[in-house]
Amino acid sequence: MFDKSTWIQLPRNVLVGHGVLDELSAAVGELYLSGRPLLVTSPTPNDIAGDRVRAQFDDPTTITISEASFDSVERVIEAGREMDAGYLVALGGGKAIDTAKMASDSLDCGFISVPTAASHDGIVSGRSSIPEGDTRHSVAADPPLAVVADTEILADAPWELTTAGCADIISNYTAVKDWQLAHRLKNVEYSEYSGALSQMTAEMLVGNSDSIKKGLEESAWVVVKALVSSGVAMSISGSSRPASGAEHLFSHQLDRLVPGRALHGHQVGVGSIVTEYLHSGEQGEWRDIRDALDTMDAPTTASELGISDETVIEALTTAHTIRDRYTILGDGVSEEAAIEAATFTGVI
Repeated sequence: MFDKSTWIQLPRNVLVGHGVLDELSAAVGELYLSGRPLLVTSPTPNDIAGDRVRAQFDDPTTITISEASFDSVERVIEAGREMDAGYLVALGGGKAIDTAKMASDSLDCGFISVPTAASHDGIVSGRSSIPEGDTRHSVAADPPLAVVADTEILADAPWELTTAGCADIISNYTAVKDWQLAHRLKNVEYSEYSGALSQMTAEMLVGNSDSIKKGLEESAWVVVKALVSSGVAMSISGSSRPASGAEHLFSHQLDRLVPGRALHGHQVGVGSIVTEYLHSGEQGEWRDIRDALDTMDAPTTASELGISDETVIEALTTAHTIRDRYTILGDGVSEEAAIEAATFTGVI
């Protein structure tokens, strides 16, 4: 008897384009939500667009957080309970969106994602990443009920945040290869559709890397649509596997060794250059990944990340200990192999 079942949760509305922030209340209205909104934001996004968001709702409450942390999540939960929030509106980047995502799960209410920077695929995914001490916790949560991404605002965001989002998407190349490897060697469940969607999204950015330019609103359009596709791939699979493999383990280990040194997206981008070499050797697609990142002004070397060669090698040889997820790193890469891969690809 066939008894397999899957529960896929996806955003009901996705608005992407010029000036769509002013359509936020209309998008919320189509969701038939009740109760008062709690706006979760951080200082800079609040300055950029907080008043435009508040003007669209009756009697909203705002809570401003300075960092993504479990303390911030608890603050939002307390504020939501105190006002009996009907739903949350997350305005900002990773801090606000990841915090609201976790808080809404505890409050048992939905949230709307309003990104002000195209820096990561968490704007639509069902995963929340919260740092604690020298580690980072990736926690399952419901994806947003709606995403409202105003490309006019996104195009004005710091360029390094956009390039970090691009690099995060391009790293899907190696994440999918790791997922397929784990399926073959460890019988990890694999979704052909989710894997294909994630890989296609990465290929789209690599193929259009020369059109991703600073201050160009069309670039923000391309990047945010890619981030949405990547988040949807994760929702379909019910896992972060389509967008998180050895390159993410490498980045998480860098966060432990040299916290705050570089942006997450930039770290996984560099990590994907090396891990693609480990997957396919000299003839692999690591040059395509490197060249695309370089064209977009994203880092391709340890020095561009502001990280020493020795730290990169330490991260590569110890990243497999981060979590129980099988990747090309297996049970560990030797120091000699790590040095060869990082040197041949020019990362160090």
